[in-house]
Amino acid sequence: MSNETGNTEKPWGGRFTEATDAFVEQFTASVEFDQRLYYHDIQGSIAHATMLAKVGVLTDQERDQIIDGLHAVRADIEAGEFEWSVTLEDVHMNIEAKLTERIGLTGKKLHTGRSRNDQVATDIRLYLRDEIDVIAEEITRLQNGMATLALREADTIMPGFTHLQTAQPVTFGHHILAWNEMLQRDFERLADCRKRVNIMPLGAAALAGTTYPIDRDMTADLLGFDRPSYNSLDSVSDRDFAIEFCAFASLVMTHLSRCSEELILWASAQFDFIDLPDRFCTGSSIMPQKKNPDVPELVRGKSGRVTGHLISLLMLMKSQPLAYNKDNQEDKEPLFDVIDTLKGCLKAYGDMVPAIEVKAANMRGAALKGFSTATDLADYLVVKGVAFRDAHEVVGKAVGYGIQEGKDLSEMSLQELQQFSPVIGDDVFDVLTLEGSVNARDHLGGTAPAQVRSAAERVLQGLASR
Repeated sequence: MSNETGNTEKPWGGRFTEATDAFVEQFTASVEFDQRLYYHDIQGSIAHATMLAKVGVLTDQERDQIIDGLHAVRADIEAGEFEWSVTLEDVHMNIEAKLTERIGLTGKKLHTGRSRNDQVATDIRLYLRDEIDVIAEEITRLQNGMATLALREADTIMPGFTHLQTAQPVTFGHHILAWNEMLQRDFERLADCRKRVNIMPLGAAALAGTTYPIDRDMTADLLGFDRPSYNSLDSVSDRDFAIEFCAFASLVMTHLSRCSEELILWASAQFDFIDLPDRFCTGSSIMPQKKNPDVPELVRGKSGRVTGHLISLLMLMKSQPLAYNKDNQEDKEPLFDVIDTLKGCLKAYGDMVPAIEVKAANMRGAALKGFSTATDLADYLVVKGVAFRDAHEVVGKAVGYGIQEGKDLSEMSLQELQQFSPVIGDDVFDVLTLEGSVNARDHLGGTAPAQVRSAAERVLQGLASR
C-alpha cells in the first residue's frame, strides 16, 4: 500500500492523527458513481432543513440560507460547473462542503439530527422511486405496443409449439398477448415493490435515532413518502427494497429474453415468420447477405447481467450484522446498472414491437405442417361418442398414415379418414381447417380471433386507465 497521505481536512477527521492513505482514499470513495444521487440528496436536505426550522433547531433565516444555497449548488451541478472531489468521498459531503463554502457557518448546521447512514438510505429510495415511475411508463408503452400488434394480427394463424414442435394452430395476436400477460405481472410486481421503497428512513441518524426534537412525519410528507420507517437500526441497514427491485428487474429481463428468443427464431430464414425493420438490425462485416437481429440478441444477453446484479446484492447483504456497514457502498453500482439496463431494454422493445412486420402467408404455411389439427380430430371423435383414449389412438394412426403418404389431415379424402374410424363424416373438414381449429376455441383465454380482439381491447382499456 502506498505511504502517500491524503488530505487531512475530512468532515469526520477530528479523532484522527494521520491523513488517509492516498490509495485508501481512492479505494473507499464513492463519489464517482453516487454523484447521480445529487438531485435527491438536495431534495432530502431541503426537507430536512425545513423540518429543523419547524421544530426550532434552525432559525427561519438559517433555513432560507441553506435552501437558497442548496438550489445554487444544484444549479452548478446541472450546469456542469461543479467540481467533484474524491477527497470528500461521496455525493453528500461534496454537496455539504460546497454549501458551506457558499453560505459559511450556517452550512455546517444542515447535518444536525441526521447521519450519512440515514441520508444515503433516503437518497437511494427517492432516486429509485422516481426511476420506478419511469420504468412503469416504459412497461405500459411496451404493453400498449403489444396489444395494438395483437389487435392488428388477431386473424393471423401460426403454429403453436410445445417442445418447439408443432402442436396446435394459434393466432399470432394470441401469442403476442401471452407476452403481455408476462409484462402485466411484472407491472403489478413493480407497483407492489414501490410501496416498500416509499418508506422514509431519514431520522434514524447513524443507527439509534437522534436527541433532537425532529418531526419525521413532517419530513416524510415533504418528500412524498407514505410514512417514516419504524425502527432506526433497520432503517439504515435495510436494502431489501433494492434487492426486491432487482428481483423484479430480473424477471422482466427473463421475460424479454424469452420474447427475444422467439423473435430471433421467427426472423431466421428457416422460420421466416417476421421481418424486423432495418433500424433494429445490423449486418455482417464479411457476409453481405446477413441481417442480424442484434436488438433482441443483446436484450437476451443483458438478462444475465441483470440477474448477476441481483445475486451480487443478495451476497452483499447475507452476512452483515446490524446496523450500517461500509459493505453497503457496494449496493449502488449494481442497482444503478440494473436501472440503466432495464430502461434501455424496455425502450428498445417499446420502439421495436409495434414495427414488427408479420409474414402471414409463411406463418399459415408452417401451421399446415406438422398435423397441427390432430387434437381437433380427436375432439371431433369424442363428440361423436368415441372415448378419448380410443380417439387418441385413431388419430395417431391417421397421422402415421399422413407421414407415410406425405399428406396433412386436412388433405386426406373422407374415404382415407374413414378407414381409421367409421364415425367420421363430411363435417370433419369443418374442424380440420386452420380457421376451424382456432375459431373453435372461442372462450375466455382462447385463441379464437374474436377472443383475441376482445382481450386486446380489454388490455388497451386497462392501460388507458393507469
